[in-house]
Amino acid sequence: MAGTGKTVTRVDLCEAVYQKVGLSRTESSAFVELVLKEITDCLERGETVKLSSFGSFMVRKKGQRIGRNPKTGTEVPISPRRVMVFKPSAILKQRINGQQANGKMNGESAPSEFSAETE
Repeated sequence: MAGTGKTVTRVDLCEAVYQKVGLSRTESSAFVELVLKEITDCLERGETVKLSSFGSFMVRKKGQRIGRNPKTGTEVPISPRRVMVFKPSAILKQRINGQQANGKMNGESAPSEFSAETE
């Protein structure tokens, strides 16, 4: 799934759980649906969902403001609403930029304290 540029769907997530965890396809589907429902329910209640090493989903309240119709330039009131925000963790940011958590690029080996320098 990684690096292909495709959109990952619920079906893809269920298949990954099936392949990697070993649950049946029915159990894998139920598991994915349960996790997504729990995240959704928490967000509906206004709770922050923090997934370690991944990121945080939170609901933010936006007050009423004045917007502008781009075609006519007419001012239009935009009603107050709640919006969902995702803030990726530092670890996720590093991974999508090809770095490991220690700041090294993926594929680089960490320096060994036992390596001998030759001169």
